[in-house]
Amino acid sequence: MPLSDTAIILHREGMGVADEPLRKKLLSTYLALLIENNTLPGAICFYTDAVKLACEGSEFLETLAALEQKGVHLILCKTCLDSFGISDKVRVGIIGGMGDILAAQTKAGKVITL
Repeated sequence: MPLSDTAIILHREGMGVADEPLRKKLLSTYLALLIENNTLPGAICFYTDAVKLACEGSEFLETLAALEQKGVHLILCKTCLDSFGISDKVRVGIIGGMGDILAAQTKAGKVITL
């Protein structure tokens, strides 16, 4: 069942509140299942630490690229990237502003925060 009218919000490097390896394992499984089950959201919005997931060196690049190739819009917060000094390290998604993230949320019938 597609989630095409859904926006997923990521605001940390991983999923939930736990130690880093567990957070990343949970997110890795979640994203892989989105692809496997063809339950693709319309957008995934990244802000604060989550923008690092789409940058050079991230273990999530292959999965995020697969989601993007399947039509999922990956929107990265420009302010956050600039704050971390990693705008030039982005490897997947588009760099947008908070207005782009708000537009994705407004367009969505459902917003899920992980």
